[in-house]
Amino acid sequence: MTEPRGVDARRAIPSVAALLESEDVVELLTAHPRSTVVRAIRTALARARDDRAVVSHNDWKSLIVAELANIEARSLRNVINATGVILHTNLGRAPLANAAIEAIRELADGYTNLEYDLEKGSRGSRYVHCVELLRELTGAEDAIVVNNGAAALVLSLSAIARGREVIVSRGELIEIGGSFRVPDIMARSGAVLVEVGTTNRTHIDDYIRAMGPRTGAIAKIHRSNFVQEGFVADVAVASLAPIAAEHGIPIVHDLGSGLMIDLSPYGLAGEPTARQAIDAGATIVLMSGDKLLGGPQAGIVLGSRDVVARMRKDPFARAMRVDKLTIAALTATLELYRDPESATTGIPALAMITASAASIRTRCELVLMSLLERNIRADVRESEATVGAGAFPTSVIPSFAVVLEGDAQVIEKRLRATRTPVIGRILDGSFQLDLRSVDARFDSLLIDAIHTALS
Repeated sequence: MTEPRGVDARRAIPSVAALLESEDVVELLTAHPRSTVVRAIRTALARARDDRAVVSHNDWKSLIVAELANIEARSLRNVINATGVILHTNLGRAPLANAAIEAIRELADGYTNLEYDLEKGSRGSRYVHCVELLRELTGAEDAIVVNNGAAALVLSLSAIARGREVIVSRGELIEIGGSFRVPDIMARSGAVLVEVGTTNRTHIDDYIRAMGPRTGAIAKIHRSNFVQEGFVADVAVASLAPIAAEHGIPIVHDLGSGLMIDLSPYGLAGEPTARQAIDAGATIVLMSGDKLLGGPQAGIVLGSRDVVARMRKDPFARAMRVDKLTIAALTATLELYRDPESATTGIPALAMITASAASIRTRCELVLMSLLERNIRADVRESEATVGAGAFPTSVIPSFAVVLEGDAQVIEKRLRATRTPVIGRILDGSFQLDLRSVDARFDSLLIDAIHTALS
């Protein structure tokens, strides 16, 4: 479709009306709304004008069909995460367990008792759902669920310390993904931040000197995506708790990851579980639902019955509340934690984290065999996966990857353009697909996508 010398291709471009009356486009109108087809035609015509291309009669249908596909493709789509980063924030963090998906499907199909008390026959509260499970699993007195971790932090400080001072270590005033800074988020609560210590060293005396009649809370913030090593000092919640209690000051511990079971048997240590954080003496503990917990996006607040009650009454609570589908998915995910074995096998993120390197290698070799049968050149190499989402930032998980031969940039672009986009990584000049972050159910889909992109 290149322009012949001396011919202005734009003179040969048909009108919208002419294309609408053509036999091929009339056929498209039976399967697509007229307005959508018209939009696709106009886009195809505009591209032809811009490219100064001569388009034959038979090519117009294929161009219009391609534009229809672009228009009708949903913005939010399933992708295959072969980056080796299990809780990849850009790719939606934790995939949901089958039990959570079924719970969403069941409760989405009709009405629910979201805010209706079935026993009393009167209006109820959406905040009662999940509470008993969270109490059982963590030992907390009470709980409330909001729409994400940042919301949990803002709501807790608003309810506890609006207009008062919140003491926080300078070493914990971090910036998280998307250029969001914890001090900015905290300030939105209406609290006044009082920074203590230095970037690398904070001592218990720093907190004691900062306490006064205007102190509303002490905040302990999880350091996401990095660790401090070398000449450093920190004060654990367990050390702060007795002093805070003596002065009547609540401790807000932002745990971050939402870890519910000990992962040290799998080589991941250093982060407390939710129950350990509660037992350390924090007044309330905050954590995310879509990180190590393996559930939907949510901000979970655990702790003091009195403080949680104040949070339910805070005006911010309505702006940060969750819907019935989030509650359904979170409840189903939490139920799996009643049996740790069910959690590690039934929650995809935990299954990926705890899978043996040998099992990942076996899957890679099976994928490799299928690719070689389709004349696609590849290899299997050792790899290093990570948890992601700020959890265990310095830990790596032994893994294996399928390495595709060829121009890594070209391969990466083609795989992103498949029907189910495949997201891998370029390392040492080669394009790699780490299968630790790919659910084994999608291995066949991955093979088909590679074949479509590279054949």
